[in-house]
Amino acid sequence: MLLRDCAGGVVFCGDKVFLLKNEKNEWVLPKGVIKNGDLSNEVALKRVKDEAGISAQIISTAGRTNYEFFSVTRQRPVCNKITWYIMETNEGDYIVGEPEKFQKGGFFEIEAAIDKVTYSQDKSLLNLSFKRYKELAG
Repeated sequence: MLLRDCAGGVVFCGDKVFLLKNEKNEWVLPKGVIKNGDLSNEVALKRVKDEAGISAQIISTAGRTNYEFFSVTRQRPVCNKITWYIMETNEGDYIVGEPEKFQKGGFFEIEAAIDKVTYSQDKSLLNLSFKRYKELAG
């Protein structure tokens, strides 16, 4: 099994959070693989900028999630271990980058985002991150 360390952002703008719809019609959060000894927080900020066109600031860590899948291109199982960061932006503008990977995106009220997001662990991550964000922004 190929193990990959990844990092991503749970990006809030007021009471809304940013989601992307990928090529598999799944609603997900921006994230990417950590390469070449890069720092996880730098990778998370870069993926948010590359995938969503959003300049955000990290305000806290959000936790970790893991998931496994079979990579058709690699012909082997892959396990992604993702470190998540709670981020904030003051601008609701975004530009969905990497059109080969993402169909659309947007900021959604937290309840709508939890309903939209595809994976249950991402639903939990969103819920906990929003509570922590409100405490910190308090």
